[in-house]
Amino acid sequence: MSEPVHGWLTESQQRVWRSYLLAKTHIDEYLDEALNQFGLSLAEYELLVRLSESPDHTIRMGELAASVGHSRSRLTHTIKRMEQAGYVTRVSCASDGRGVQAVMTESGYELLKRAAPAHVDSVRRVFVDAIAPEDYAALGRAMAAVLAVAD
Repeated sequence: MSEPVHGWLTESQQRVWRSYLLAKTHIDEYLDEALNQFGLSLAEYELLVRLSESPDHTIRMGELAASVGHSRSRLTHTIKRMEQAGYVTRVSCASDGRGVQAVMTESGYELLKRAAPAHVDSVRRVFVDAIAPEDYAALGRAMAAVLAVAD
């Protein structure tokens, strides 16, 4: 099957697609394993990173969900777990009173500072250093093109 038939992928397209799917799973599992020693999942770590980059370590829940590509319900569930662990709190939005903001606690920030070196090291090992510089640049362009596709 070298030519697409009725919209099917070619063999080479299928091979790349399946490699992408396997690599994504491998990367996610590798990064989760590195964060496991800190009691964090990759999703929780990314939420702490987004909060750390926000003014006063505070961000509206909707904006936070969009920044990590989570649904609002998934984000609410994760933030609730993190709130119970003492890493974040939720407060009413000061500007309009209707919205809810997530706020990273001092405990959450300290956890992020402890976990960050291990996370960065694992990202380098499984992703950055595993890819030739010219392929890394091409991958960046490819991911930008994927993200530019309208829903």
